[in-house]
Amino acid sequence: MLFCMAFFAMQAQIYEPVKWSVSAKMDSDSSGVVNVNAAVEQGWHLYGLDIPEGGPHATSVTIQPQAGVVIGDVTPSVKPIEKVDMIFHLKLQWWNDDVVFSIPVTVTDGKSHDLKCTVSYQACNDKTCTPPQKEVFDLTVGTGPEKAQTVVETVSPSSVGQRDSDTAADSDLWAPVTFPDSTSNVPVSASPWWYIFIVGFGGGLIALLTPCVWPMIPMTVSFFLKKNGSKSKSVRDAALYGASIVVIYLILGLAITGFFGAGMLNDLSTNAVFNMAFFILLVVFAISFFGAFDITLPSSWSNKVDSKAEATSGILSIFFMAFTLALVSFSCTGPIIGTLLVEAASLGDMTGPAIGMGGFALALALPFTLFAIFPSWLKEMPRSGGWLNSVKVVLGFLELALSLKFLSVADLAYGWGLLDREIFLAAWIVIFALLGLYLLGKIRFSHDTPMESVGVFRFFLALISLSFSVYLVPGLWGAPLKGVSAFVPPLYTQDFSLYTGGVFEEFDDYDKGMAYAAETNRPVLIDFSGYGCVNCRKMEGAVFDTPVVEKRVKENFVLIKLMVDDKKKLENKLTVEENGKKIVLETVGEKWSYLQRSKFRANSQPYYIMLDNQGQALSNPAYYDENLTKFVQWLDGGLQKYSEQ
Repeated sequence: MLFCMAFFAMQAQIYEPVKWSVSAKMDSDSSGVVNVNAAVEQGWHLYGLDIPEGGPHATSVTIQPQAGVVIGDVTPSVKPIEKVDMIFHLKLQWWNDDVVFSIPVTVTDGKSHDLKCTVSYQACNDKTCTPPQKEVFDLTVGTGPEKAQTVVETVSPSSVGQRDSDTAADSDLWAPVTFPDSTSNVPVSASPWWYIFIVGFGGGLIALLTPCVWPMIPMTVSFFLKKNGSKSKSVRDAALYGASIVVIYLILGLAITGFFGAGMLNDLSTNAVFNMAFFILLVVFAISFFGAFDITLPSSWSNKVDSKAEATSGILSIFFMAFTLALVSFSCTGPIIGTLLVEAASLGDMTGPAIGMGGFALALALPFTLFAIFPSWLKEMPRSGGWLNSVKVVLGFLELALSLKFLSVADLAYGWGLLDREIFLAAWIVIFALLGLYLLGKIRFSHDTPMESVGVFRFFLALISLSFSVYLVPGLWGAPLKGVSAFVPPLYTQDFSLYTGGVFEEFDDYDKGMAYAAETNRPVLIDFSGYGCVNCRKMEGAVFDTPVVEKRVKENFVLIKLMVDDKKKLENKLTVEENGKKIVLETVGEKWSYLQRSKFRANSQPYYIMLDNQGQALSNPAYYDENLTKFVQWLDGGLQKYSEQ
């Protein structure tokens, strides 16, 4: 049953994130109010009534004017969220929760009137957007309470409808498709939880190599071995010690999650003020790692916890010992934890900080348990020395480089133009070049010890850093730098560019594109997109604007790109029947949105599908997933299926 449910869910990607209902109530013989209720599904947002030109589709609630009825202004029950969007670079409004739009009406002629209320809207979540949709509701207003009529209608998922004869397209090409049984070629977005955990675990491993934590390992393990005498009890205490470290940092992550909440964490990823704060925070961390000062907690805290550890016994004593380690090592672990929490927050997942801190604590706790189980390993541990301070300085360089990412977000949001792409790259080139020189001993900070020779491991780290710096240089002239495209500002901020790739010849009409594909005997790749689709732009930059995809599409496919929010008026309006009622398609976008719903049973963008010359699917559809390898495999699978026909 679960398999069948998952399969049919994959085939019918009709989203219904907003459910609408309309009611009319007369408060007196001549006045009343029309309430339009929008129930917004959790995780989605409904755009506001006032959206600047060039942005997504604004919500519109209108009542058709009629003689004898005066219609007032639309008033939402709650103010929308307002912030600068990082993709559109516009200040946008939206609602994450339910909202009621109230419209006062006044009857001036003493009669009853049948009115039509039209709702036009677009909804999005973090992965996809619905196309602009329009709903029409019938309601009646009268001259008294007994005349009031409440009409409630709910938006239903679109199903396959029959097109009227008004449409000129070939019916076979518009007929609903049957998808292949296999789902192996459908790119599926990976959950960010694993990424957060891996980042947290890596941060914990780095924290182990800092001067605040590394010397504590042999000291703590030796204490357990000498205190207990028996190895089994030492192993048990060390395991409890490690578990206490995990619990402490998990509590910290959960506390931060509870304090901010899921909504706030989601806002942090695009909020310009927070990104500016993150930039300043990471710069402070970098300066601290360079040795200018130490970020420490009040000594009274660690002294008090340490005294508790001495005054208690058993498990509680071990827990307080672990708490003491967390406080004493904060000057080294604090910046790493701060960076981790910033990364977890920017992913916008409610459990991100808890998962990240769990991975961090696990990496930090493992050595204490392992060395207690295998105490002979202690003799093989590298001794403390200047190399520990070098780890801090290297982290300082990395913190400084990462801080520019957050400054770039704020810069793009406010349009300052301070950190265009070439300026960003120039800063990174200098930072990683200086890091390479530091690793080679050409640069020294105040806390560094003189270096007589360069070790092999240190040499290879310097080689990687300097090579990365050289790799960035072509970006100053517009090279795409796909390896770091997620961090650097977009290409359009580049003042000078020699790069001219990523241009596709494409059709913007389904029927014309299908006719050309039949003439040239080539398969079709349809891209259902939208001007207001954020993830469509991401896919174009990360996947379509690459040589491997560009080559395959140009040489093997006919590309048809259909914009579902194109507001251009159709020369001839089309009337279709959908869900048992007549719908008039007035714009180009409405036509392509209907095609997507009726033929492919889907209404989200981006949406990619490969067709043969009879309009049948060569594979299951592909959705938003920036994994280039998966997308190429998906294209190759469709080509192979076409060649076998």
